Amino acid sequence: MESDDQLVRRTLDGDLGAFEALVDRHAAVVHRVAARIVGPTDADDVTQDALLRAFHRLDRYRGDGAFRAWLLQITHNTALTALRRRPDAVSPEEAGLGERPSGDRLPAERLEERERIERLELKLAMLRPEHRSVLVLRDVEGLSYDEVAHVTEMPLGSVKGRLHRARLELVDLLRANTYDWELPR
Repeated sequence: MESDDQLVRRTLDGDLGAFEALVDRHAAVVHRVAARIVGPTDADDVTQDALLRAFHRLDRYRGDGAFRAWLLQITHNTALTALRRRPDAVSPEEAGLGERPSGDRLPAERLEERERIERLELKLAMLRPEHRSVLVLRDVEGLSYDEVAHVTEMPLGSVKGRLHRARLELVDLLRANTYDWELPR
């Protein structure tokens, strides 16, 4: 399997199939990040826009970091731009992400888990965009602090501070409905 850097070089040499391989490899994470920042309604558009921007800016990729981090930086910026263009925040109706794999549990357990996931997505959508983006990149997508700093173009200390505030904000939102989360007030 070719590395991302090899596929980038092939794309720059005119092989569009190489870029298609990059898209196949990274489209899911781009879509997840976009959906968690702008909501699922606009996620497809942001994903397409981010991938198109990446294609047109591929000659700017220096290769000194992971291609995934570079692509997620474009996704992050594209999603924030999309948020700025619309006057309203993500509505609760837009915030659900659908079902997750559930295994062999009872239907009632699957329903309860799906409802909790939907409520969590609603709470994530209520976070300020700058908090939501660092929280999603670090805690949901598992990027390192350095990668989050690179993606968001922030100093490492700012990322850590913003992530701390994002987690506190999310806990406060979750505590607002302790019945759902069984958290002490």
